[in-house]
Amino acid sequence: MIKSPEDLKRLREEAKALTSIRAGQGVEIIVGMGTCGIAAGAREVMSAILDELSKREMSDVRVSQTGCIGMCEKEVLVDVVRPGETRITYGRVKPQDITRIINSHVTNGQIVEDLVVAKLD
Repeated sequence: MIKSPEDLKRLREEAKALTSIRAGQGVEIIVGMGTCGIAAGAREVMSAILDELSKREMSDVRVSQTGCIGMCEKEVLVDVVRPGETRITYGRVKPQDITRIINSHVTNGQIVEDLVVAKLD
């Protein structure tokens, strides 16, 4: 409910943030949640991602899941898509890797090379 100009301003900013994410202006993280991914620990990795983003108050990052990506031996697979940059697929990701991926790649644009299994243009 809007009761003041401040409420209206806050609502406008929230709507702008959601619109920019939908328009592809925000970072997207995609977790492979096929059967093989889940068996390798994708649920725990997804929880670690959501926890880290929440802790950092990074509401502008879109997190989604996908089915089998086709590299079962490299699960858990996590893609990071930064606007205008190459899509990076990280493999054999563990929950303890998430802080480093978010700090280095999502926040600062520096790819975590030792976890990369694919780069897609």
